[in-house]
Amino acid sequence: MPELDGRRLWLVGIGGAGLSGYAVVARAWGAEVAGWDRNETPYLAHVRAAGIPVTVSDEPPSPPEGFEVVVSTAYASRVAGRTRASFLAELVGLRRSIVVSGAHGKTTTAAMIAYCLDRLGDDPSFLVGGEVPQLGGNARAGSGWLVVEGDESDGTVFELPADIAVVTNVELDHHASFASTAELEERFERWAAGLPEERVVWGWELEPVDLQLAVPGEHNLLNAACALAALELAGFDRAAAAEALAGFRGAGRRLEEHGEAGGVRLLDDYAHHPAEVAATIEAARMIAPEARLVVLFQPHLYSRTIHLGRELGEALASSDAVVVTEIYAAREEPVPGVGGKLVADAAADSRPGLPVGWAPSLADAARLAARLARPGGLVLTVGAGNVDTAIPLLREELEA
Repeated sequence: MPELDGRRLWLVGIGGAGLSGYAVVARAWGAEVAGWDRNETPYLAHVRAAGIPVTVSDEPPSPPEGFEVVVSTAYASRVAGRTRASFLAELVGLRRSIVVSGAHGKTTTAAMIAYCLDRLGDDPSFLVGGEVPQLGGNARAGSGWLVVEGDESDGTVFELPADIAVVTNVELDHHASFASTAELEERFERWAAGLPEERVVWGWELEPVDLQLAVPGEHNLLNAACALAALELAGFDRAAAAEALAGFRGAGRRLEEHGEAGGVRLLDDYAHHPAEVAATIEAARMIAPEARLVVLFQPHLYSRTIHLGRELGEALASSDAVVVTEIYAAREEPVPGVGGKLVADAAADSRPGLPVGWAPSLADAARLAARLARPGGLVLTVGAGNVDTAIPLLREELEA
């Protein structure tokens, strides 16, 4: 369906999890698309495979003449243009849509729904904030339902129309955007009030599903409950959807396996909030209950570390050894006196005797984590920044 025929779009921040997917879908729906990003990212492989030209440079060039400019949140203060929320709202409005949001689990839940729709023969479109290996990437343009992960961190989700909405849970995670949990709850309630009646799934009202899933953890049984409820609202048979869901093997950077090195299994996860970190460690224990578990954690955002540093340390203390590295700043400026060592100290205080290390660089953190690991054990990298780039460093240290 050529819904965007004749449109010419220049995407600033095209290498991100969000805009990369928007680019792929917009191109499939008829638009001429090009874009810029500061760095190479894994998502750009899908963008280029779709025939979209990409410029990678330190500074954004001027857009080609006649192109509409769409700007990711990361560059909104530097480049004038249409917000990603506005553009995503346009895309969502073009199809029957299932929008998934919430503090935790939205990527996995959206991926579960898209996976089931694919297996049930719906040929879905999807825009998910992470790779879905079984579906070939983070985005696709099909002829059926459109499944979208809606981000609350910058308010994007609150601009989206939806035929079916899923809110997995509500917990304050973005302290620079919302003053309180109550404010965030009010925003979700106001958004839901504008959607079709009885077409909103509230995750906390559901019980975990009683299914054997390929992805471990109690949190994934809750994610699955949200996915199945949404699929029922979309008119699909619950039993058939549950049978399909049993084959889902997860989204990228969600307890993602990276093989072994020196007899140690390597895993990676995107968790960055205390509740997510605790759930990830619990799930890793389910994978190998008797194995020694070493966690290499990279805090994400100064604002989150200020407000949740103590709770992050307490969550990490349920592992067998912890290494904390410096904060991944992302879109924030450094805050004097705030660093990853605050989390390391909190973990040590929470459980005296727990081996806890602090290393400001990822290379040093990988070296220390490898020393703490034991054959037959696990090393789990955790964080929403670039901590996954420590995996090759870990492999090198463990095989030395």
